[in-house]
Amino acid sequence: MKTFLITLSLFLYMPPAAFSADDSSKPNILVFVADDMGWGDSATYGNKLIQTPNMDKLASQGVKFMQCYSACGVCSPSRSAILTGRTPYRNGVWRHLSGNHEAYLRTSEITYPKLLKEVGYETCHVGKWHLNSLQQFNKPEYPQPGEHGFDYWMYTHNNASPSHKNPDNFVRNGIPVGETQGYSAQLLAAEAAHWLAEVHDSSKPFAMSVWVHEPHSPIATDSRFQSLYEGHKNSEYMGNITQMDNALGMVMDALDAQGVSDNTLLFFTSDNGPVPSFGGVTGGLRGHKRSDHEGGIRVPGLARWPGKIEAGSTSDVPVIGTDVFATVLDIVSIPLPNDRTIDGVSMVPAFAGKSVERKVPLFWRTHVSPADNRVALRMGDWKIVGNDTMSDFMLFEIQQDWKEENDLAATMPEKLKEMKSLLFKTWADIEAEGPSEWWKNDRQKPSAGAKLNY
Repeated sequence: MKTFLITLSLFLYMPPAAFSADDSSKPNILVFVADDMGWGDSATYGNKLIQTPNMDKLASQGVKFMQCYSACGVCSPSRSAILTGRTPYRNGVWRHLSGNHEAYLRTSEITYPKLLKEVGYETCHVGKWHLNSLQQFNKPEYPQPGEHGFDYWMYTHNNASPSHKNPDNFVRNGIPVGETQGYSAQLLAAEAAHWLAEVHDSSKPFAMSVWVHEPHSPIATDSRFQSLYEGHKNSEYMGNITQMDNALGMVMDALDAQGVSDNTLLFFTSDNGPVPSFGGVTGGLRGHKRSDHEGGIRVPGLARWPGKIEAGSTSDVPVIGTDVFATVLDIVSIPLPNDRTIDGVSMVPAFAGKSVERKVPLFWRTHVSPADNRVALRMGDWKIVGNDTMSDFMLFEIQQDWKEENDLAATMPEKLKEMKSLLFKTWADIEAEGPSEWWKNDRQKPSAGAKLNY
């Protein structure tokens, strides 16, 4: 009965004329997500040392977003938002899901792969998952990628283990792979290429997620990439970014080999900001991973869709990972679900540098942020940042003050009042809809000085 109800609910969202199963002219979708990659960690975004030729190539063939955001300052929540179009506290994956925790991405959430399957798409996920806790990973009593719309998957719970080199914790369609030979990003890119060439029915459109582990710790870098930065104290991390970039190139080559590049929307981003102690940089932004300042949530964002997106263009329109869901449904002509709040909007206008209309402001609440910046909201050019109790706030005109150096809270009390009111209203709406029992009494918050490896 549960399966029937889910199928029926998805049917209600189908367009009047769904795609036929053999219609390969419909756009393919590929979302490539780096792990802990900072806004300043690439040549594409101004780093003068790190080589990212494939990101550069992707930018030259599509649009580079200058204000692309993750939906959270840590990974599990931001990934849940990409799949569901809903801010993390609303979809239930409100925190990182390392170790043991009760939260997970519920089957009651509607993901874009689930909807695409209903209209004839084949779907594949390779890479990090992190949408259930370790005690729930690859356990049939909890939803895995298959329950969220993926036909095929090769995944890990969280990090590549014991490192990016020869990882031994991949699982393919429920069966452990065992020890592998090579580096994680290249192994995933090869798996994606294999699926496209050997498994996928080329008469059908496809949706694929490639969620690599680089540059998340524990870092291991192939000497061919690390040697590019020989003598630099940060050579391993810098090489790790280039290693990730090489995998992006392998995926782009795989699309070319199958003749599908021109009909594929390829979106590249990161799940959150960088970790400076491992070598990551924010490009001058304030804060870093786990922060609700720009350095924790502003990330690379590149989109290529030949013939639909102007090659070599730049967009200054703010977009967020939550927008992926609505964007995919927009270009495939599937109506948004009407039984729940969808926080994201279609990025299609932003592809051309045109503004998007948001009913829900950009909102962040990161459970492990420093206490003075644990919640944030942006509307237009204005951003409010609040503390853990939502009692003390900072105010920034973010377009002019992208480094968040000039707090205007004291000098612009009326604007602060307006933004506080909007933040409280947005949070009240989220709190009422999301599974609040999962966070209101949570006892697994990190202790002071705890080492956080997620």
